[in-house]
Amino acid sequence: MQRIGLWMQQVALWPVLALAEARGILFPWVPVFLACGIGWWFGRADEPDMPVYAAAAAVVLLCVIGWRIGPHLAQPFWVATGCVAAGVLLCGLRVMVIASPVLEGHYYGPVSGRIVEIDRSQSDALRLTLDLVVLDGVAPGDVPIRVRISVQGDQRWLVSQPGARVQVTAHLSPPRGPVEPGAFDFQRNAWFRQIGAVGYTRHPVLPWAPPSPGEQWVGRLRSQLSAGIQAAIPGDAGAFASGVMTGDRSGLSGDAVAALRDSSLAHLLAISGMNMVFLTGFVFALCRGGVALVPFVALRINAKKIAAVLALGVAGFYLLLSGANVPTERAFIMVVVMLGAILVDRRALSLRSVAMSAVILLALRPETLFDAGFQMSFAATTMLIAGFGALEGGVLRDHLPRWVLPVFTLVLSSAIGGLATGPYAAAHFNRIADLGFFANLLTVPVMGVIIMPAGALAALLAPLGLADLPLWIMGLGCDWVLQVAHWVAAREGAVTAVPAPGPAVLLLISLAGIWLAVWRGWGRFAAVAPLGLAFVLWSQVARPDLLIAEDAALVGLAGPEGRALSVARGGGFAAENWLAHDGDLAAQAIAARRAGFSGPQHERRFVLGPWRGVHLRGKTARDALQTACLTADLVIIAARVTASPGDCVVIDQTMLAATGALAIHLLPDGGLQITSSRGAARVWHDRPAPMASLPHNLPPPALRLAQGPERCPGISSCGSGQPAAPAP
Repeated sequence: MQRIGLWMQQVALWPVLALAEARGILFPWVPVFLACGIGWWFGRADEPDMPVYAAAAAVVLLCVIGWRIGPHLAQPFWVATGCVAAGVLLCGLRVMVIASPVLEGHYYGPVSGRIVEIDRSQSDALRLTLDLVVLDGVAPGDVPIRVRISVQGDQRWLVSQPGARVQVTAHLSPPRGPVEPGAFDFQRNAWFRQIGAVGYTRHPVLPWAPPSPGEQWVGRLRSQLSAGIQAAIPGDAGAFASGVMTGDRSGLSGDAVAALRDSSLAHLLAISGMNMVFLTGFVFALCRGGVALVPFVALRINAKKIAAVLALGVAGFYLLLSGANVPTERAFIMVVVMLGAILVDRRALSLRSVAMSAVILLALRPETLFDAGFQMSFAATTMLIAGFGALEGGVLRDHLPRWVLPVFTLVLSSAIGGLATGPYAAAHFNRIADLGFFANLLTVPVMGVIIMPAGALAALLAPLGLADLPLWIMGLGCDWVLQVAHWVAAREGAVTAVPAPGPAVLLLISLAGIWLAVWRGWGRFAAVAPLGLAFVLWSQVARPDLLIAEDAALVGLAGPEGRALSVARGGGFAAENWLAHDGDLAAQAIAARRAGFSGPQHERRFVLGPWRGVHLRGKTARDALQTACLTADLVIIAARVTASPGDCVVIDQTMLAATGALAIHLLPDGGLQITSSRGAARVWHDRPAPMASLPHNLPPPALRLAQGPERCPGISSCGSGQPAAPAP
């Protein structure tokens, strides 16, 4: 018994002792626990109130005291708990700092403002983001800080320049929520970017006033450099060069964007870690090598630190020039940490420096935790450092000839980077570029050796009027990247569609990857269990049987051929995302021809288990509602109704305006499980959802009718003959 007691004591103390032995490698877990607090905050069903923040602050204070005066072995537990609570506080502080108005309802009328950003939408339409906004008839305190307008129609006379004031007549609405429950929340993303309204215009955008001297000078410089690069390098190659140097990707054609995406080369275009490292690395090597060429100077100064300071300045200017978006900020922070490590005589590339970068970025912008760029960037960097660190002593130095090392490094870095980012790319973009590994092998060296160095030389020689030659060389490199992208994307089987995973999948993959990279010894292979579980869960994901768009203009029904869509045109953004989340590469027009819906375009009928359904849209929708209710159990109508004329369940725009898009699962007993995409009353939602207790179940039609008027609480119209109203 005594021996069993000692064994149980050792088992109980093993985690504490293991953490004590790993004290030197625990810092990379700090951003992980910080992310746990941030994830808890964003995952709440309601907005935290002051007692929650007071409790979090008390926990942080208690953990600091415990860390300072508590037992040595307990310090990791104090740090972990304090980081979770600190993540909650950081989210609350971020909300207080950036809270801004969101437009209420639809607005059509004159809009004036200052251009602060120019880009293109997913449909390849030019988009203008305006600040200093003035809306006719809207009180100044209710006007959003920023609005984003898609410019449609012929706008050849438009000379869009950051800092310029413009006027336009536009349709504006609050940013929409996810296209389905659990999907990317565009409304949340816009709220944290202080974009309080989005819309479009088919009218001319009229110049109102030119930029004031010194106003938006970085944006105007970026616009001028972009125009100069595209004038020297014609076509998509020039647009690609402009994108990697200035962040302006508005000139790139839709075909080129699709080819880069399908060949897994879109990351070359985004100004992120690779671009920043290539540029600053070139400047660092150029400065250090230049100093070394002058022995008198090289013997009297620390060339390495001088080069680090100059490279840091270039990185800062590159950040401003590119528009300081989130991926570039993330890359800049990582570069600052690396160059700062050189200045204080520390190792530049280490898991500690990556963790410090993550801590800084999460502290400044907690919402970036859910960005695909954040997850993919840190996954690739972490695994590259861990992978090369494991091979550095035994393989890279002792077993390979020096001439093989560059090729081996290229192949290994592409393989590790692809494996690290693959699950995140598949989860966020619902596709795997099967030939992406080879595409990267053919293009990444060109980015590092030709494109970025030539771009840096062009910037240095431009004041002397000598930028033509390096721009020509840069254009050749960009043209090669695009040719590879088009060739790879055109291959049969270049892209494999992947369904969207459940919420636990990426969490398990992330924890397993961090454990594998950070832990030492054979214990690191314990990561295989959560990694395997994640992929099992992913393979078993259940997609909704019925999806309803936020405006009720589109319905998607799961069928044997894949998801069938109610209409071939309209609601294209929702249709594209629904099919992608299903792991389906079909176009909307093809999905609309699948079996599942019947009848004319304004009255599409379908069957879901025991439920007879109909989708009404168009000008005659309200008139057809009464007849539809006589022959259907579930009516989805793209209009606002005030009463249900029969015993059917009616889902109309009144309800969807509050709930957002709906996902419906058919239960084994024939009932329906309804999930709202706006099930949480958070600050970025313009109105709370009335379906407070979700998921919400509806019994089968026969049982529903037998239960009387209370058969469908929470649904706006239940066939009770009363005006539609949200449930309390």
